[in-house]
Amino acid sequence: MITKIAWKNIWRNKLRSSVLIISIALGIWAGLFLMSMTTGLNTQRISNAIYSGLGHVQVHHPEFTKENNPKYFLSDTTSIFKSLNNTLHIVSWSAHSNFTGMAASPTGGFGIQITGINPAREKNTTIISKKIIQGNYFNTNKKNQVVIGEKLAKKLKVKLNNKIVLTFQDTANNIISGSFKIKGIFKTSSSRFDESSVFVNAIDIENLTGTGKIVHEIIIMADEVKSVNSLAQSLNKQLPLVKVRTWDEVSPELGYANELMTIALSIFILIIILAMSFGIINTMLMAVLERKRELGMLLSVGMNKRKVFSMILSETLFISLIGGPSGLLGAWLTITHYGKKGIDLSAVGKGLDSLGIGSTIYTRLDNHLYFTIAIIVILTAVLASVYPSIRALRMNPAEVVRQN
Repeated sequence: MITKIAWKNIWRNKLRSSVLIISIALGIWAGLFLMSMTTGLNTQRISNAIYSGLGHVQVHHPEFTKENNPKYFLSDTTSIFKSLNNTLHIVSWSAHSNFTGMAASPTGGFGIQITGINPAREKNTTIISKKIIQGNYFNTNKKNQVVIGEKLAKKLKVKLNNKIVLTFQDTANNIISGSFKIKGIFKTSSSRFDESSVFVNAIDIENLTGTGKIVHEIIIMADEVKSVNSLAQSLNKQLPLVKVRTWDEVSPELGYANELMTIALSIFILIIILAMSFGIINTMLMAVLERKRELGMLLSVGMNKRKVFSMILSETLFISLIGGPSGLLGAWLTITHYGKKGIDLSAVGKGLDSLGIGSTIYTRLDNHLYFTIAIIVILTAVLASVYPSIRALRMNPAEVVRQN
């Protein structure tokens, strides 16, 4: 009986009820969509950094992480490689020799990070080989090849098959220079990375320095992000003489961004709750005040206060249970669509590229947040109905019935 009356009461003022339902639906949709964009931005930035060369886990000489001096390279790499091959959760790994130096062309020179790699291993570990937009990846039959970023190529004013001179300091602090032919030009989602990174075959570095095999860091890719911490702990036990760090320890700013995203999502949820609760309270309070005589009459003829409270609560729940699921469904459809197609933000692409995100944003939201919002909608509706219900119960039936 109370449920039927509550349902009919909602549609006595169709415009007001419809506006509230639409407001709830749009508020939930907008909030979840903004949350999905924030999550997508952060996820893409972290993923691009990890697969461009950061890796899930890195291994270094303990002193190299402090000074970034090339003389601190890993010794006994044979035993390290053996441990990596026999450790669970490792999908791939690649050894790097790192040197800070300069790339020069006839038009100028710029400071860069020179990374010596094993092309075959690097191909299975990072996305550099997949980001080649001109030329090809390394040809192992030729010497002194280099792969550079598109932005660096523009700054140096060089093209494919042109030569550039790489200059760097070796492990004995000697200045080494070598002429390298541009074999390929890559473009990632980070313009900063593209203008400051070049890749050469590690063998060519060894031939220039004459010091044999040099490994400054090892990039490790795990089977899933959840395994990263346990993998790092396992390697720390197996390799006590080296420094093992996870991606968020190597690049703390990315870790902080991940924490900030969690805070941002909480703020979005709070905004949704506040906006919805004030809307419900305002609308239901108006409905109660407009129906003072009616509610007074119901109380006068014997309806107890508990039933009046239940009626107003039911009206609020009905409105929320129509608007809430509609907003959730609309948000899920929109987020799923743009999660596959992406949102083209090429108008601000340069700014996004500088942050390492890319000009296309793919929305993403964990499924558990949909259930969290659904529960919050119900709880908010219940709490928001308390004040209007209390106002109704405080009425004096004899007074409100006599009012015109």
